[in-house]
Amino acid sequence: MRTDLFDFRLPEDLIASRPAPRRDGARLLDVGPAGLADRAVAELPELLEPGALVVVNDTKVIPARLLGHKAQSGGKVELLLVRRVEAREGEGGRKVERWRAMGKSSKPLRMPLEVRFDAGGELEACVLGRADDGLLEVELRARPGASVEELVGRLGRVPLPPYLGRDDEPEDRERYQTVYARVPGAVAAPTAGLHLSEALLGRLAVRGVGLTTVTLHVGPGTFVPVTADDLDAHPMHEEWYEVSRTAAAAIDEARGRGAPVVAVGTTVVRALESAADPARPGGVRPGRGSTRLLIQPGYEFRVVDALLTNFHLPRSTLLSLVAAFAGRSRVLAAYEHAVRERYRFYSYGDAMLLRERAPAAEAAS
Repeated sequence: MRTDLFDFRLPEDLIASRPAPRRDGARLLDVGPAGLADRAVAELPELLEPGALVVVNDTKVIPARLLGHKAQSGGKVELLLVRRVEAREGEGGRKVERWRAMGKSSKPLRMPLEVRFDAGGELEACVLGRADDGLLEVELRARPGASVEELVGRLGRVPLPPYLGRDDEPEDRERYQTVYARVPGAVAAPTAGLHLSEALLGRLAVRGVGLTTVTLHVGPGTFVPVTADDLDAHPMHEEWYEVSRTAAAAIDEARGRGAPVVAVGTTVVRALESAADPARPGGVRPGRGSTRLLIQPGYEFRVVDALLTNFHLPRSTLLSLVAAFAGRSRVLAAYEHAVRERYRFYSYGDAMLLRERAPAAEAAS
């Protein structure tokens, strides 16, 4: 589909630079068969039917933004770690990890390049060159007796999306992370899940709504703008995911009862649809792998029945996914309403609940 079919006007002052005071204090646009209703995220338990199964992404955001300087010239260097490809023991027992990363510096990067991240030399890097996927190949070395994970956790910064227009602050260590984050590896938060507080999860349980988890490590591709005129020409970044046997069994059990599967966020949709079992409509195959799945109108959803999601960038693959799920015209009308009613957009913004999916043949209209 043409990328311009997913464009809309968004005033800059509607981009939320900080989260709501409470996790479940955001607004919620309820998109149902009867139309649009302005609600609050705190009402979510009452909007889901007892017996529904909610699926969340338990990935954990790592402080993947490393600010350093060139060992020889002292020029500034910024690296954004994307995914780890190897861990080993180097000379003298030093822990060494090889990563794919994105990077920039005060002057163009000339490789190989040695980088220091602190005065004591606890964590060092060598930017070796470019990998086949276009990302930088970076080797991180920890001081003797320390681990790379420990030092990245201490020296790294929260990788806030660039459209927030600010550097990370101490509060972001907690708020740019879901309360159920468990598996380190994401460089961006699964933002729909940021709205779910411990109290709200408790109320869902009291309501009789089930909960299960999958893992998808959100990569930097979530920030990459679509520059192609046709979505098919947009290169999707690879993201690692895992669907456990427990999650697959929970989905099978919900299907057996005729209960809906509710995805919290587009990352859950991509994980579940990537793991869909072609032999069992509505079911998923447990396992792990990587996905480049691009969902656009015309896609036949196989697993997800309802979706809680934030408001996304114009002309983005995430908006394309949402439009494929609920119908392009319906979603764009909901976005127009959200702009008119001054909902807050993007990672720290408000949310929308899409109660049902549109037939694939109607989604493009």
